[in-house]
Amino acid sequence: MTGDTLAARQGASAAASLWRIRLSGHRVRVGAIALVAAVVYAVLGLVKLATFRATSFDLVIVDQAVRNYAALRPPHIPVLGMFHGRGMDYVQLADHFSPAYAMLAPLYWIHDGPETLIVAQALLFAAAIPFIWLFTRRVLGVAPAYLVSVAYALSWPVAQAVAFDAHEVMFVPVLTAIMIERYHAGHRLPALIAMLDLLLVKEDMGLMVIGAGLCLLVLGDRLRGLLCVALGAGAVLLVRGLAITAFGGDSKDFWAYNHLGPDVPSAILALLRDPIAAVLLPFSEEAKVDTLFLLVWPTLLLCLLSPLSLVALPHVLERMLSDRSQWWQADFQYSAFTVVILFCAGVDGLSRLLRRLKRSDDASLKLAWATAACAVAITLVPRFALDQLYHPPFYQEPKAAAAAEAVSKVPSGVTVEAVNSVGPALTSRTTVLLWTARSHGAPWVVADTSRWEFPFGSADEQRATVDALQGQGYAKVFERDGYVVLRRG
Repeated sequence: MTGDTLAARQGASAAASLWRIRLSGHRVRVGAIALVAAVVYAVLGLVKLATFRATSFDLVIVDQAVRNYAALRPPHIPVLGMFHGRGMDYVQLADHFSPAYAMLAPLYWIHDGPETLIVAQALLFAAAIPFIWLFTRRVLGVAPAYLVSVAYALSWPVAQAVAFDAHEVMFVPVLTAIMIERYHAGHRLPALIAMLDLLLVKEDMGLMVIGAGLCLLVLGDRLRGLLCVALGAGAVLLVRGLAITAFGGDSKDFWAYNHLGPDVPSAILALLRDPIAAVLLPFSEEAKVDTLFLLVWPTLLLCLLSPLSLVALPHVLERMLSDRSQWWQADFQYSAFTVVILFCAGVDGLSRLLRRLKRSDDASLKLAWATAACAVAITLVPRFALDQLYHPPFYQEPKAAAAAEAVSKVPSGVTVEAVNSVGPALTSRTTVLLWTARSHGAPWVVADTSRWEFPFGSADEQRATVDALQGQGYAKVFERDGYVVLRRG
């Protein structure tokens, strides 16, 4: 071996070692960003739970399903089954088709309670960050990758999702991040597995798979694109038309397009008959326009230049074409389904724009856009849920002590009809039903007669129902600050 060859090999070895050190450093820093994000998300959810601002709809629903999975039982959700008049044995798969919840069951072997769901959700949302970083680093460079990762961590869709109990959306950001990043890296199998896993998250995730197929068609990957479109369409039809019904649900429960027609064919025909009205419908309400703008503004609108936005398009249209105003809002968890897609589309859109301008090597423009995207995320924080974390009143709830005392009066192992804000505190040791104007005859009742509560209505209506139950043989065992605990005699 010559001296030159030996020196060359030693140089290559040193370069490889240096690269491993640098990569290791990035892993630590990206991991730290993800860990801090997870802690922040968990604190937000756990404080709301501890101060009786979490809700039975939907935290208790998910808790009951996962607890039953953990006990190797069908995922019965009596709180929703009795609310719909479908019985205590109503299964979660008949409501939303979300078998992905079963993956959380082993965590209940460690800690059985809704706190586990909140922490798991926080970790899953944060788990998307490394894949966003990898994708952005490959496209724009290292510094923009960090800035975009922070922008996602602070993003308003994630903030709204972690502030509103626990939902199946917790699985979507990390799965879409894996799907996009692994495909972009040339690793098709992990991308395919992530895409198939999306179909286990919710009955409408086939729409996202259709969007992925449309994106692939535009990118020139026609065979895979056509297969994805067919797979997504088939999944939607199979789950909505057969699986949900087979589990005891009603496919019409989430039909939100009665203004277009009673079913899919009639709705499609209505849109085709008046294409101008169809195009304008997603912009027909101020709330829709606000939400659509808030979805694209964090990328400074550059997500609109990328075919990746097509992955999000069907799901966004599902929301904006509906007649359910809560689906249009930015206040709930719905926008978290597409947040990763749109951030990746923004990264790709900038790259495409720079190539068109023949400035694809301009690192300063890449850094400027990433800095602006991060700045936009920061400026939106005060408008959404993360803003609560640095205001002391968030950690205090004047009625929390009274609520905790009311909860303590209910023995373990019983069935209790509980007001929406109290159910999460009882679900780990009782069977919780939702307190409504229609009594289910549960042996215990916890009401809050001091304020309006979903789905009951006014405080006066609750007081009237409490009085009626007392006339039917229920005894009052506790009353303080509006909380009333009744026991059936």
